Amino acid sequence: MKRLLILLTLGLPLLMPAARADTTVAGVKLPDRIDLAGESLLLNGAGVRSKFFIKVYVGALYLRRRGTDPARILAMPGVRSMRMFMLYKKVGAGKIRDGWRDGFEANLDAAQFDALLPRLQRFNRLFPDLRRGDRVEMNYLPGQGTQLRINDRTLGSIEGEDFFNALLSVWIGDEPADKDLKRGLLGGD
Repeated sequence: MKRLLILLTLGLPLLMPAARADTTVAGVKLPDRIDLAGESLLLNGAGVRSKFFIKVYVGALYLRRRGTDPARILAMPGVRSMRMFMLYKKVGAGKIRDGWRDGFEANLDAAQFDALLPRLQRFNRLFPDLRRGDRVEMNYLPGQGTQLRINDRTLGSIEGEDFFNALLSVWIGDEPADKDLKRGLLGGD
C-alpha cells in the first residue's frame, strides 16, 4: 500500500496539465492572459520589431480567442489589445507619427486612408517620444474606440472600430512593418 501511494504521488504531476507560464521575448515578460474592460484576453502572439538589425520594441497582441488568420482577427468583435514594449533608447514622436502614416498608407486603399486621416492625425498628436522601458497599450474598447495608454496613463481615445483595425493592419496586414513580427503576432515562431 505504501509503495502504491509513493507511485501515485510521484506520477500525479505527470497526469496534471501543466500551467502555461508567462512568455518572455527579448527580455520582456509578457503575461499569457490579461484582463481588460471586464474581459479576459489571451496572448495571441508576440515578437520583436527590428529595423536595420536594431531591436526597437517587443509587440504583443491580445485577443478573446487565439487566431492565425489576419482577416479573421480583424473581423473579431469585442475587446482587443496591441502592446509595444520599447527596447531602443529613444524613438522620437516624429518617427512614430511617420511610421503610423506609412503603415496606414501601405495597408489601406486611398479612400480608406482619406477617411481615416483626420483620426490618424489626432492619434499621432497623442504620442510623445518613447524611451526604453516605456509600455504602450492600444486597447480597442467597443463603444469607446482605440484607447491609447502609455505607462499606465491614458492619453486619449480615437473613435471607431475601423480605426483600430487599420492600426492593427500596420502589424498584421498585407504590407506589415516587419514580417517576422507579423509571424510572431499570429502565433508563429
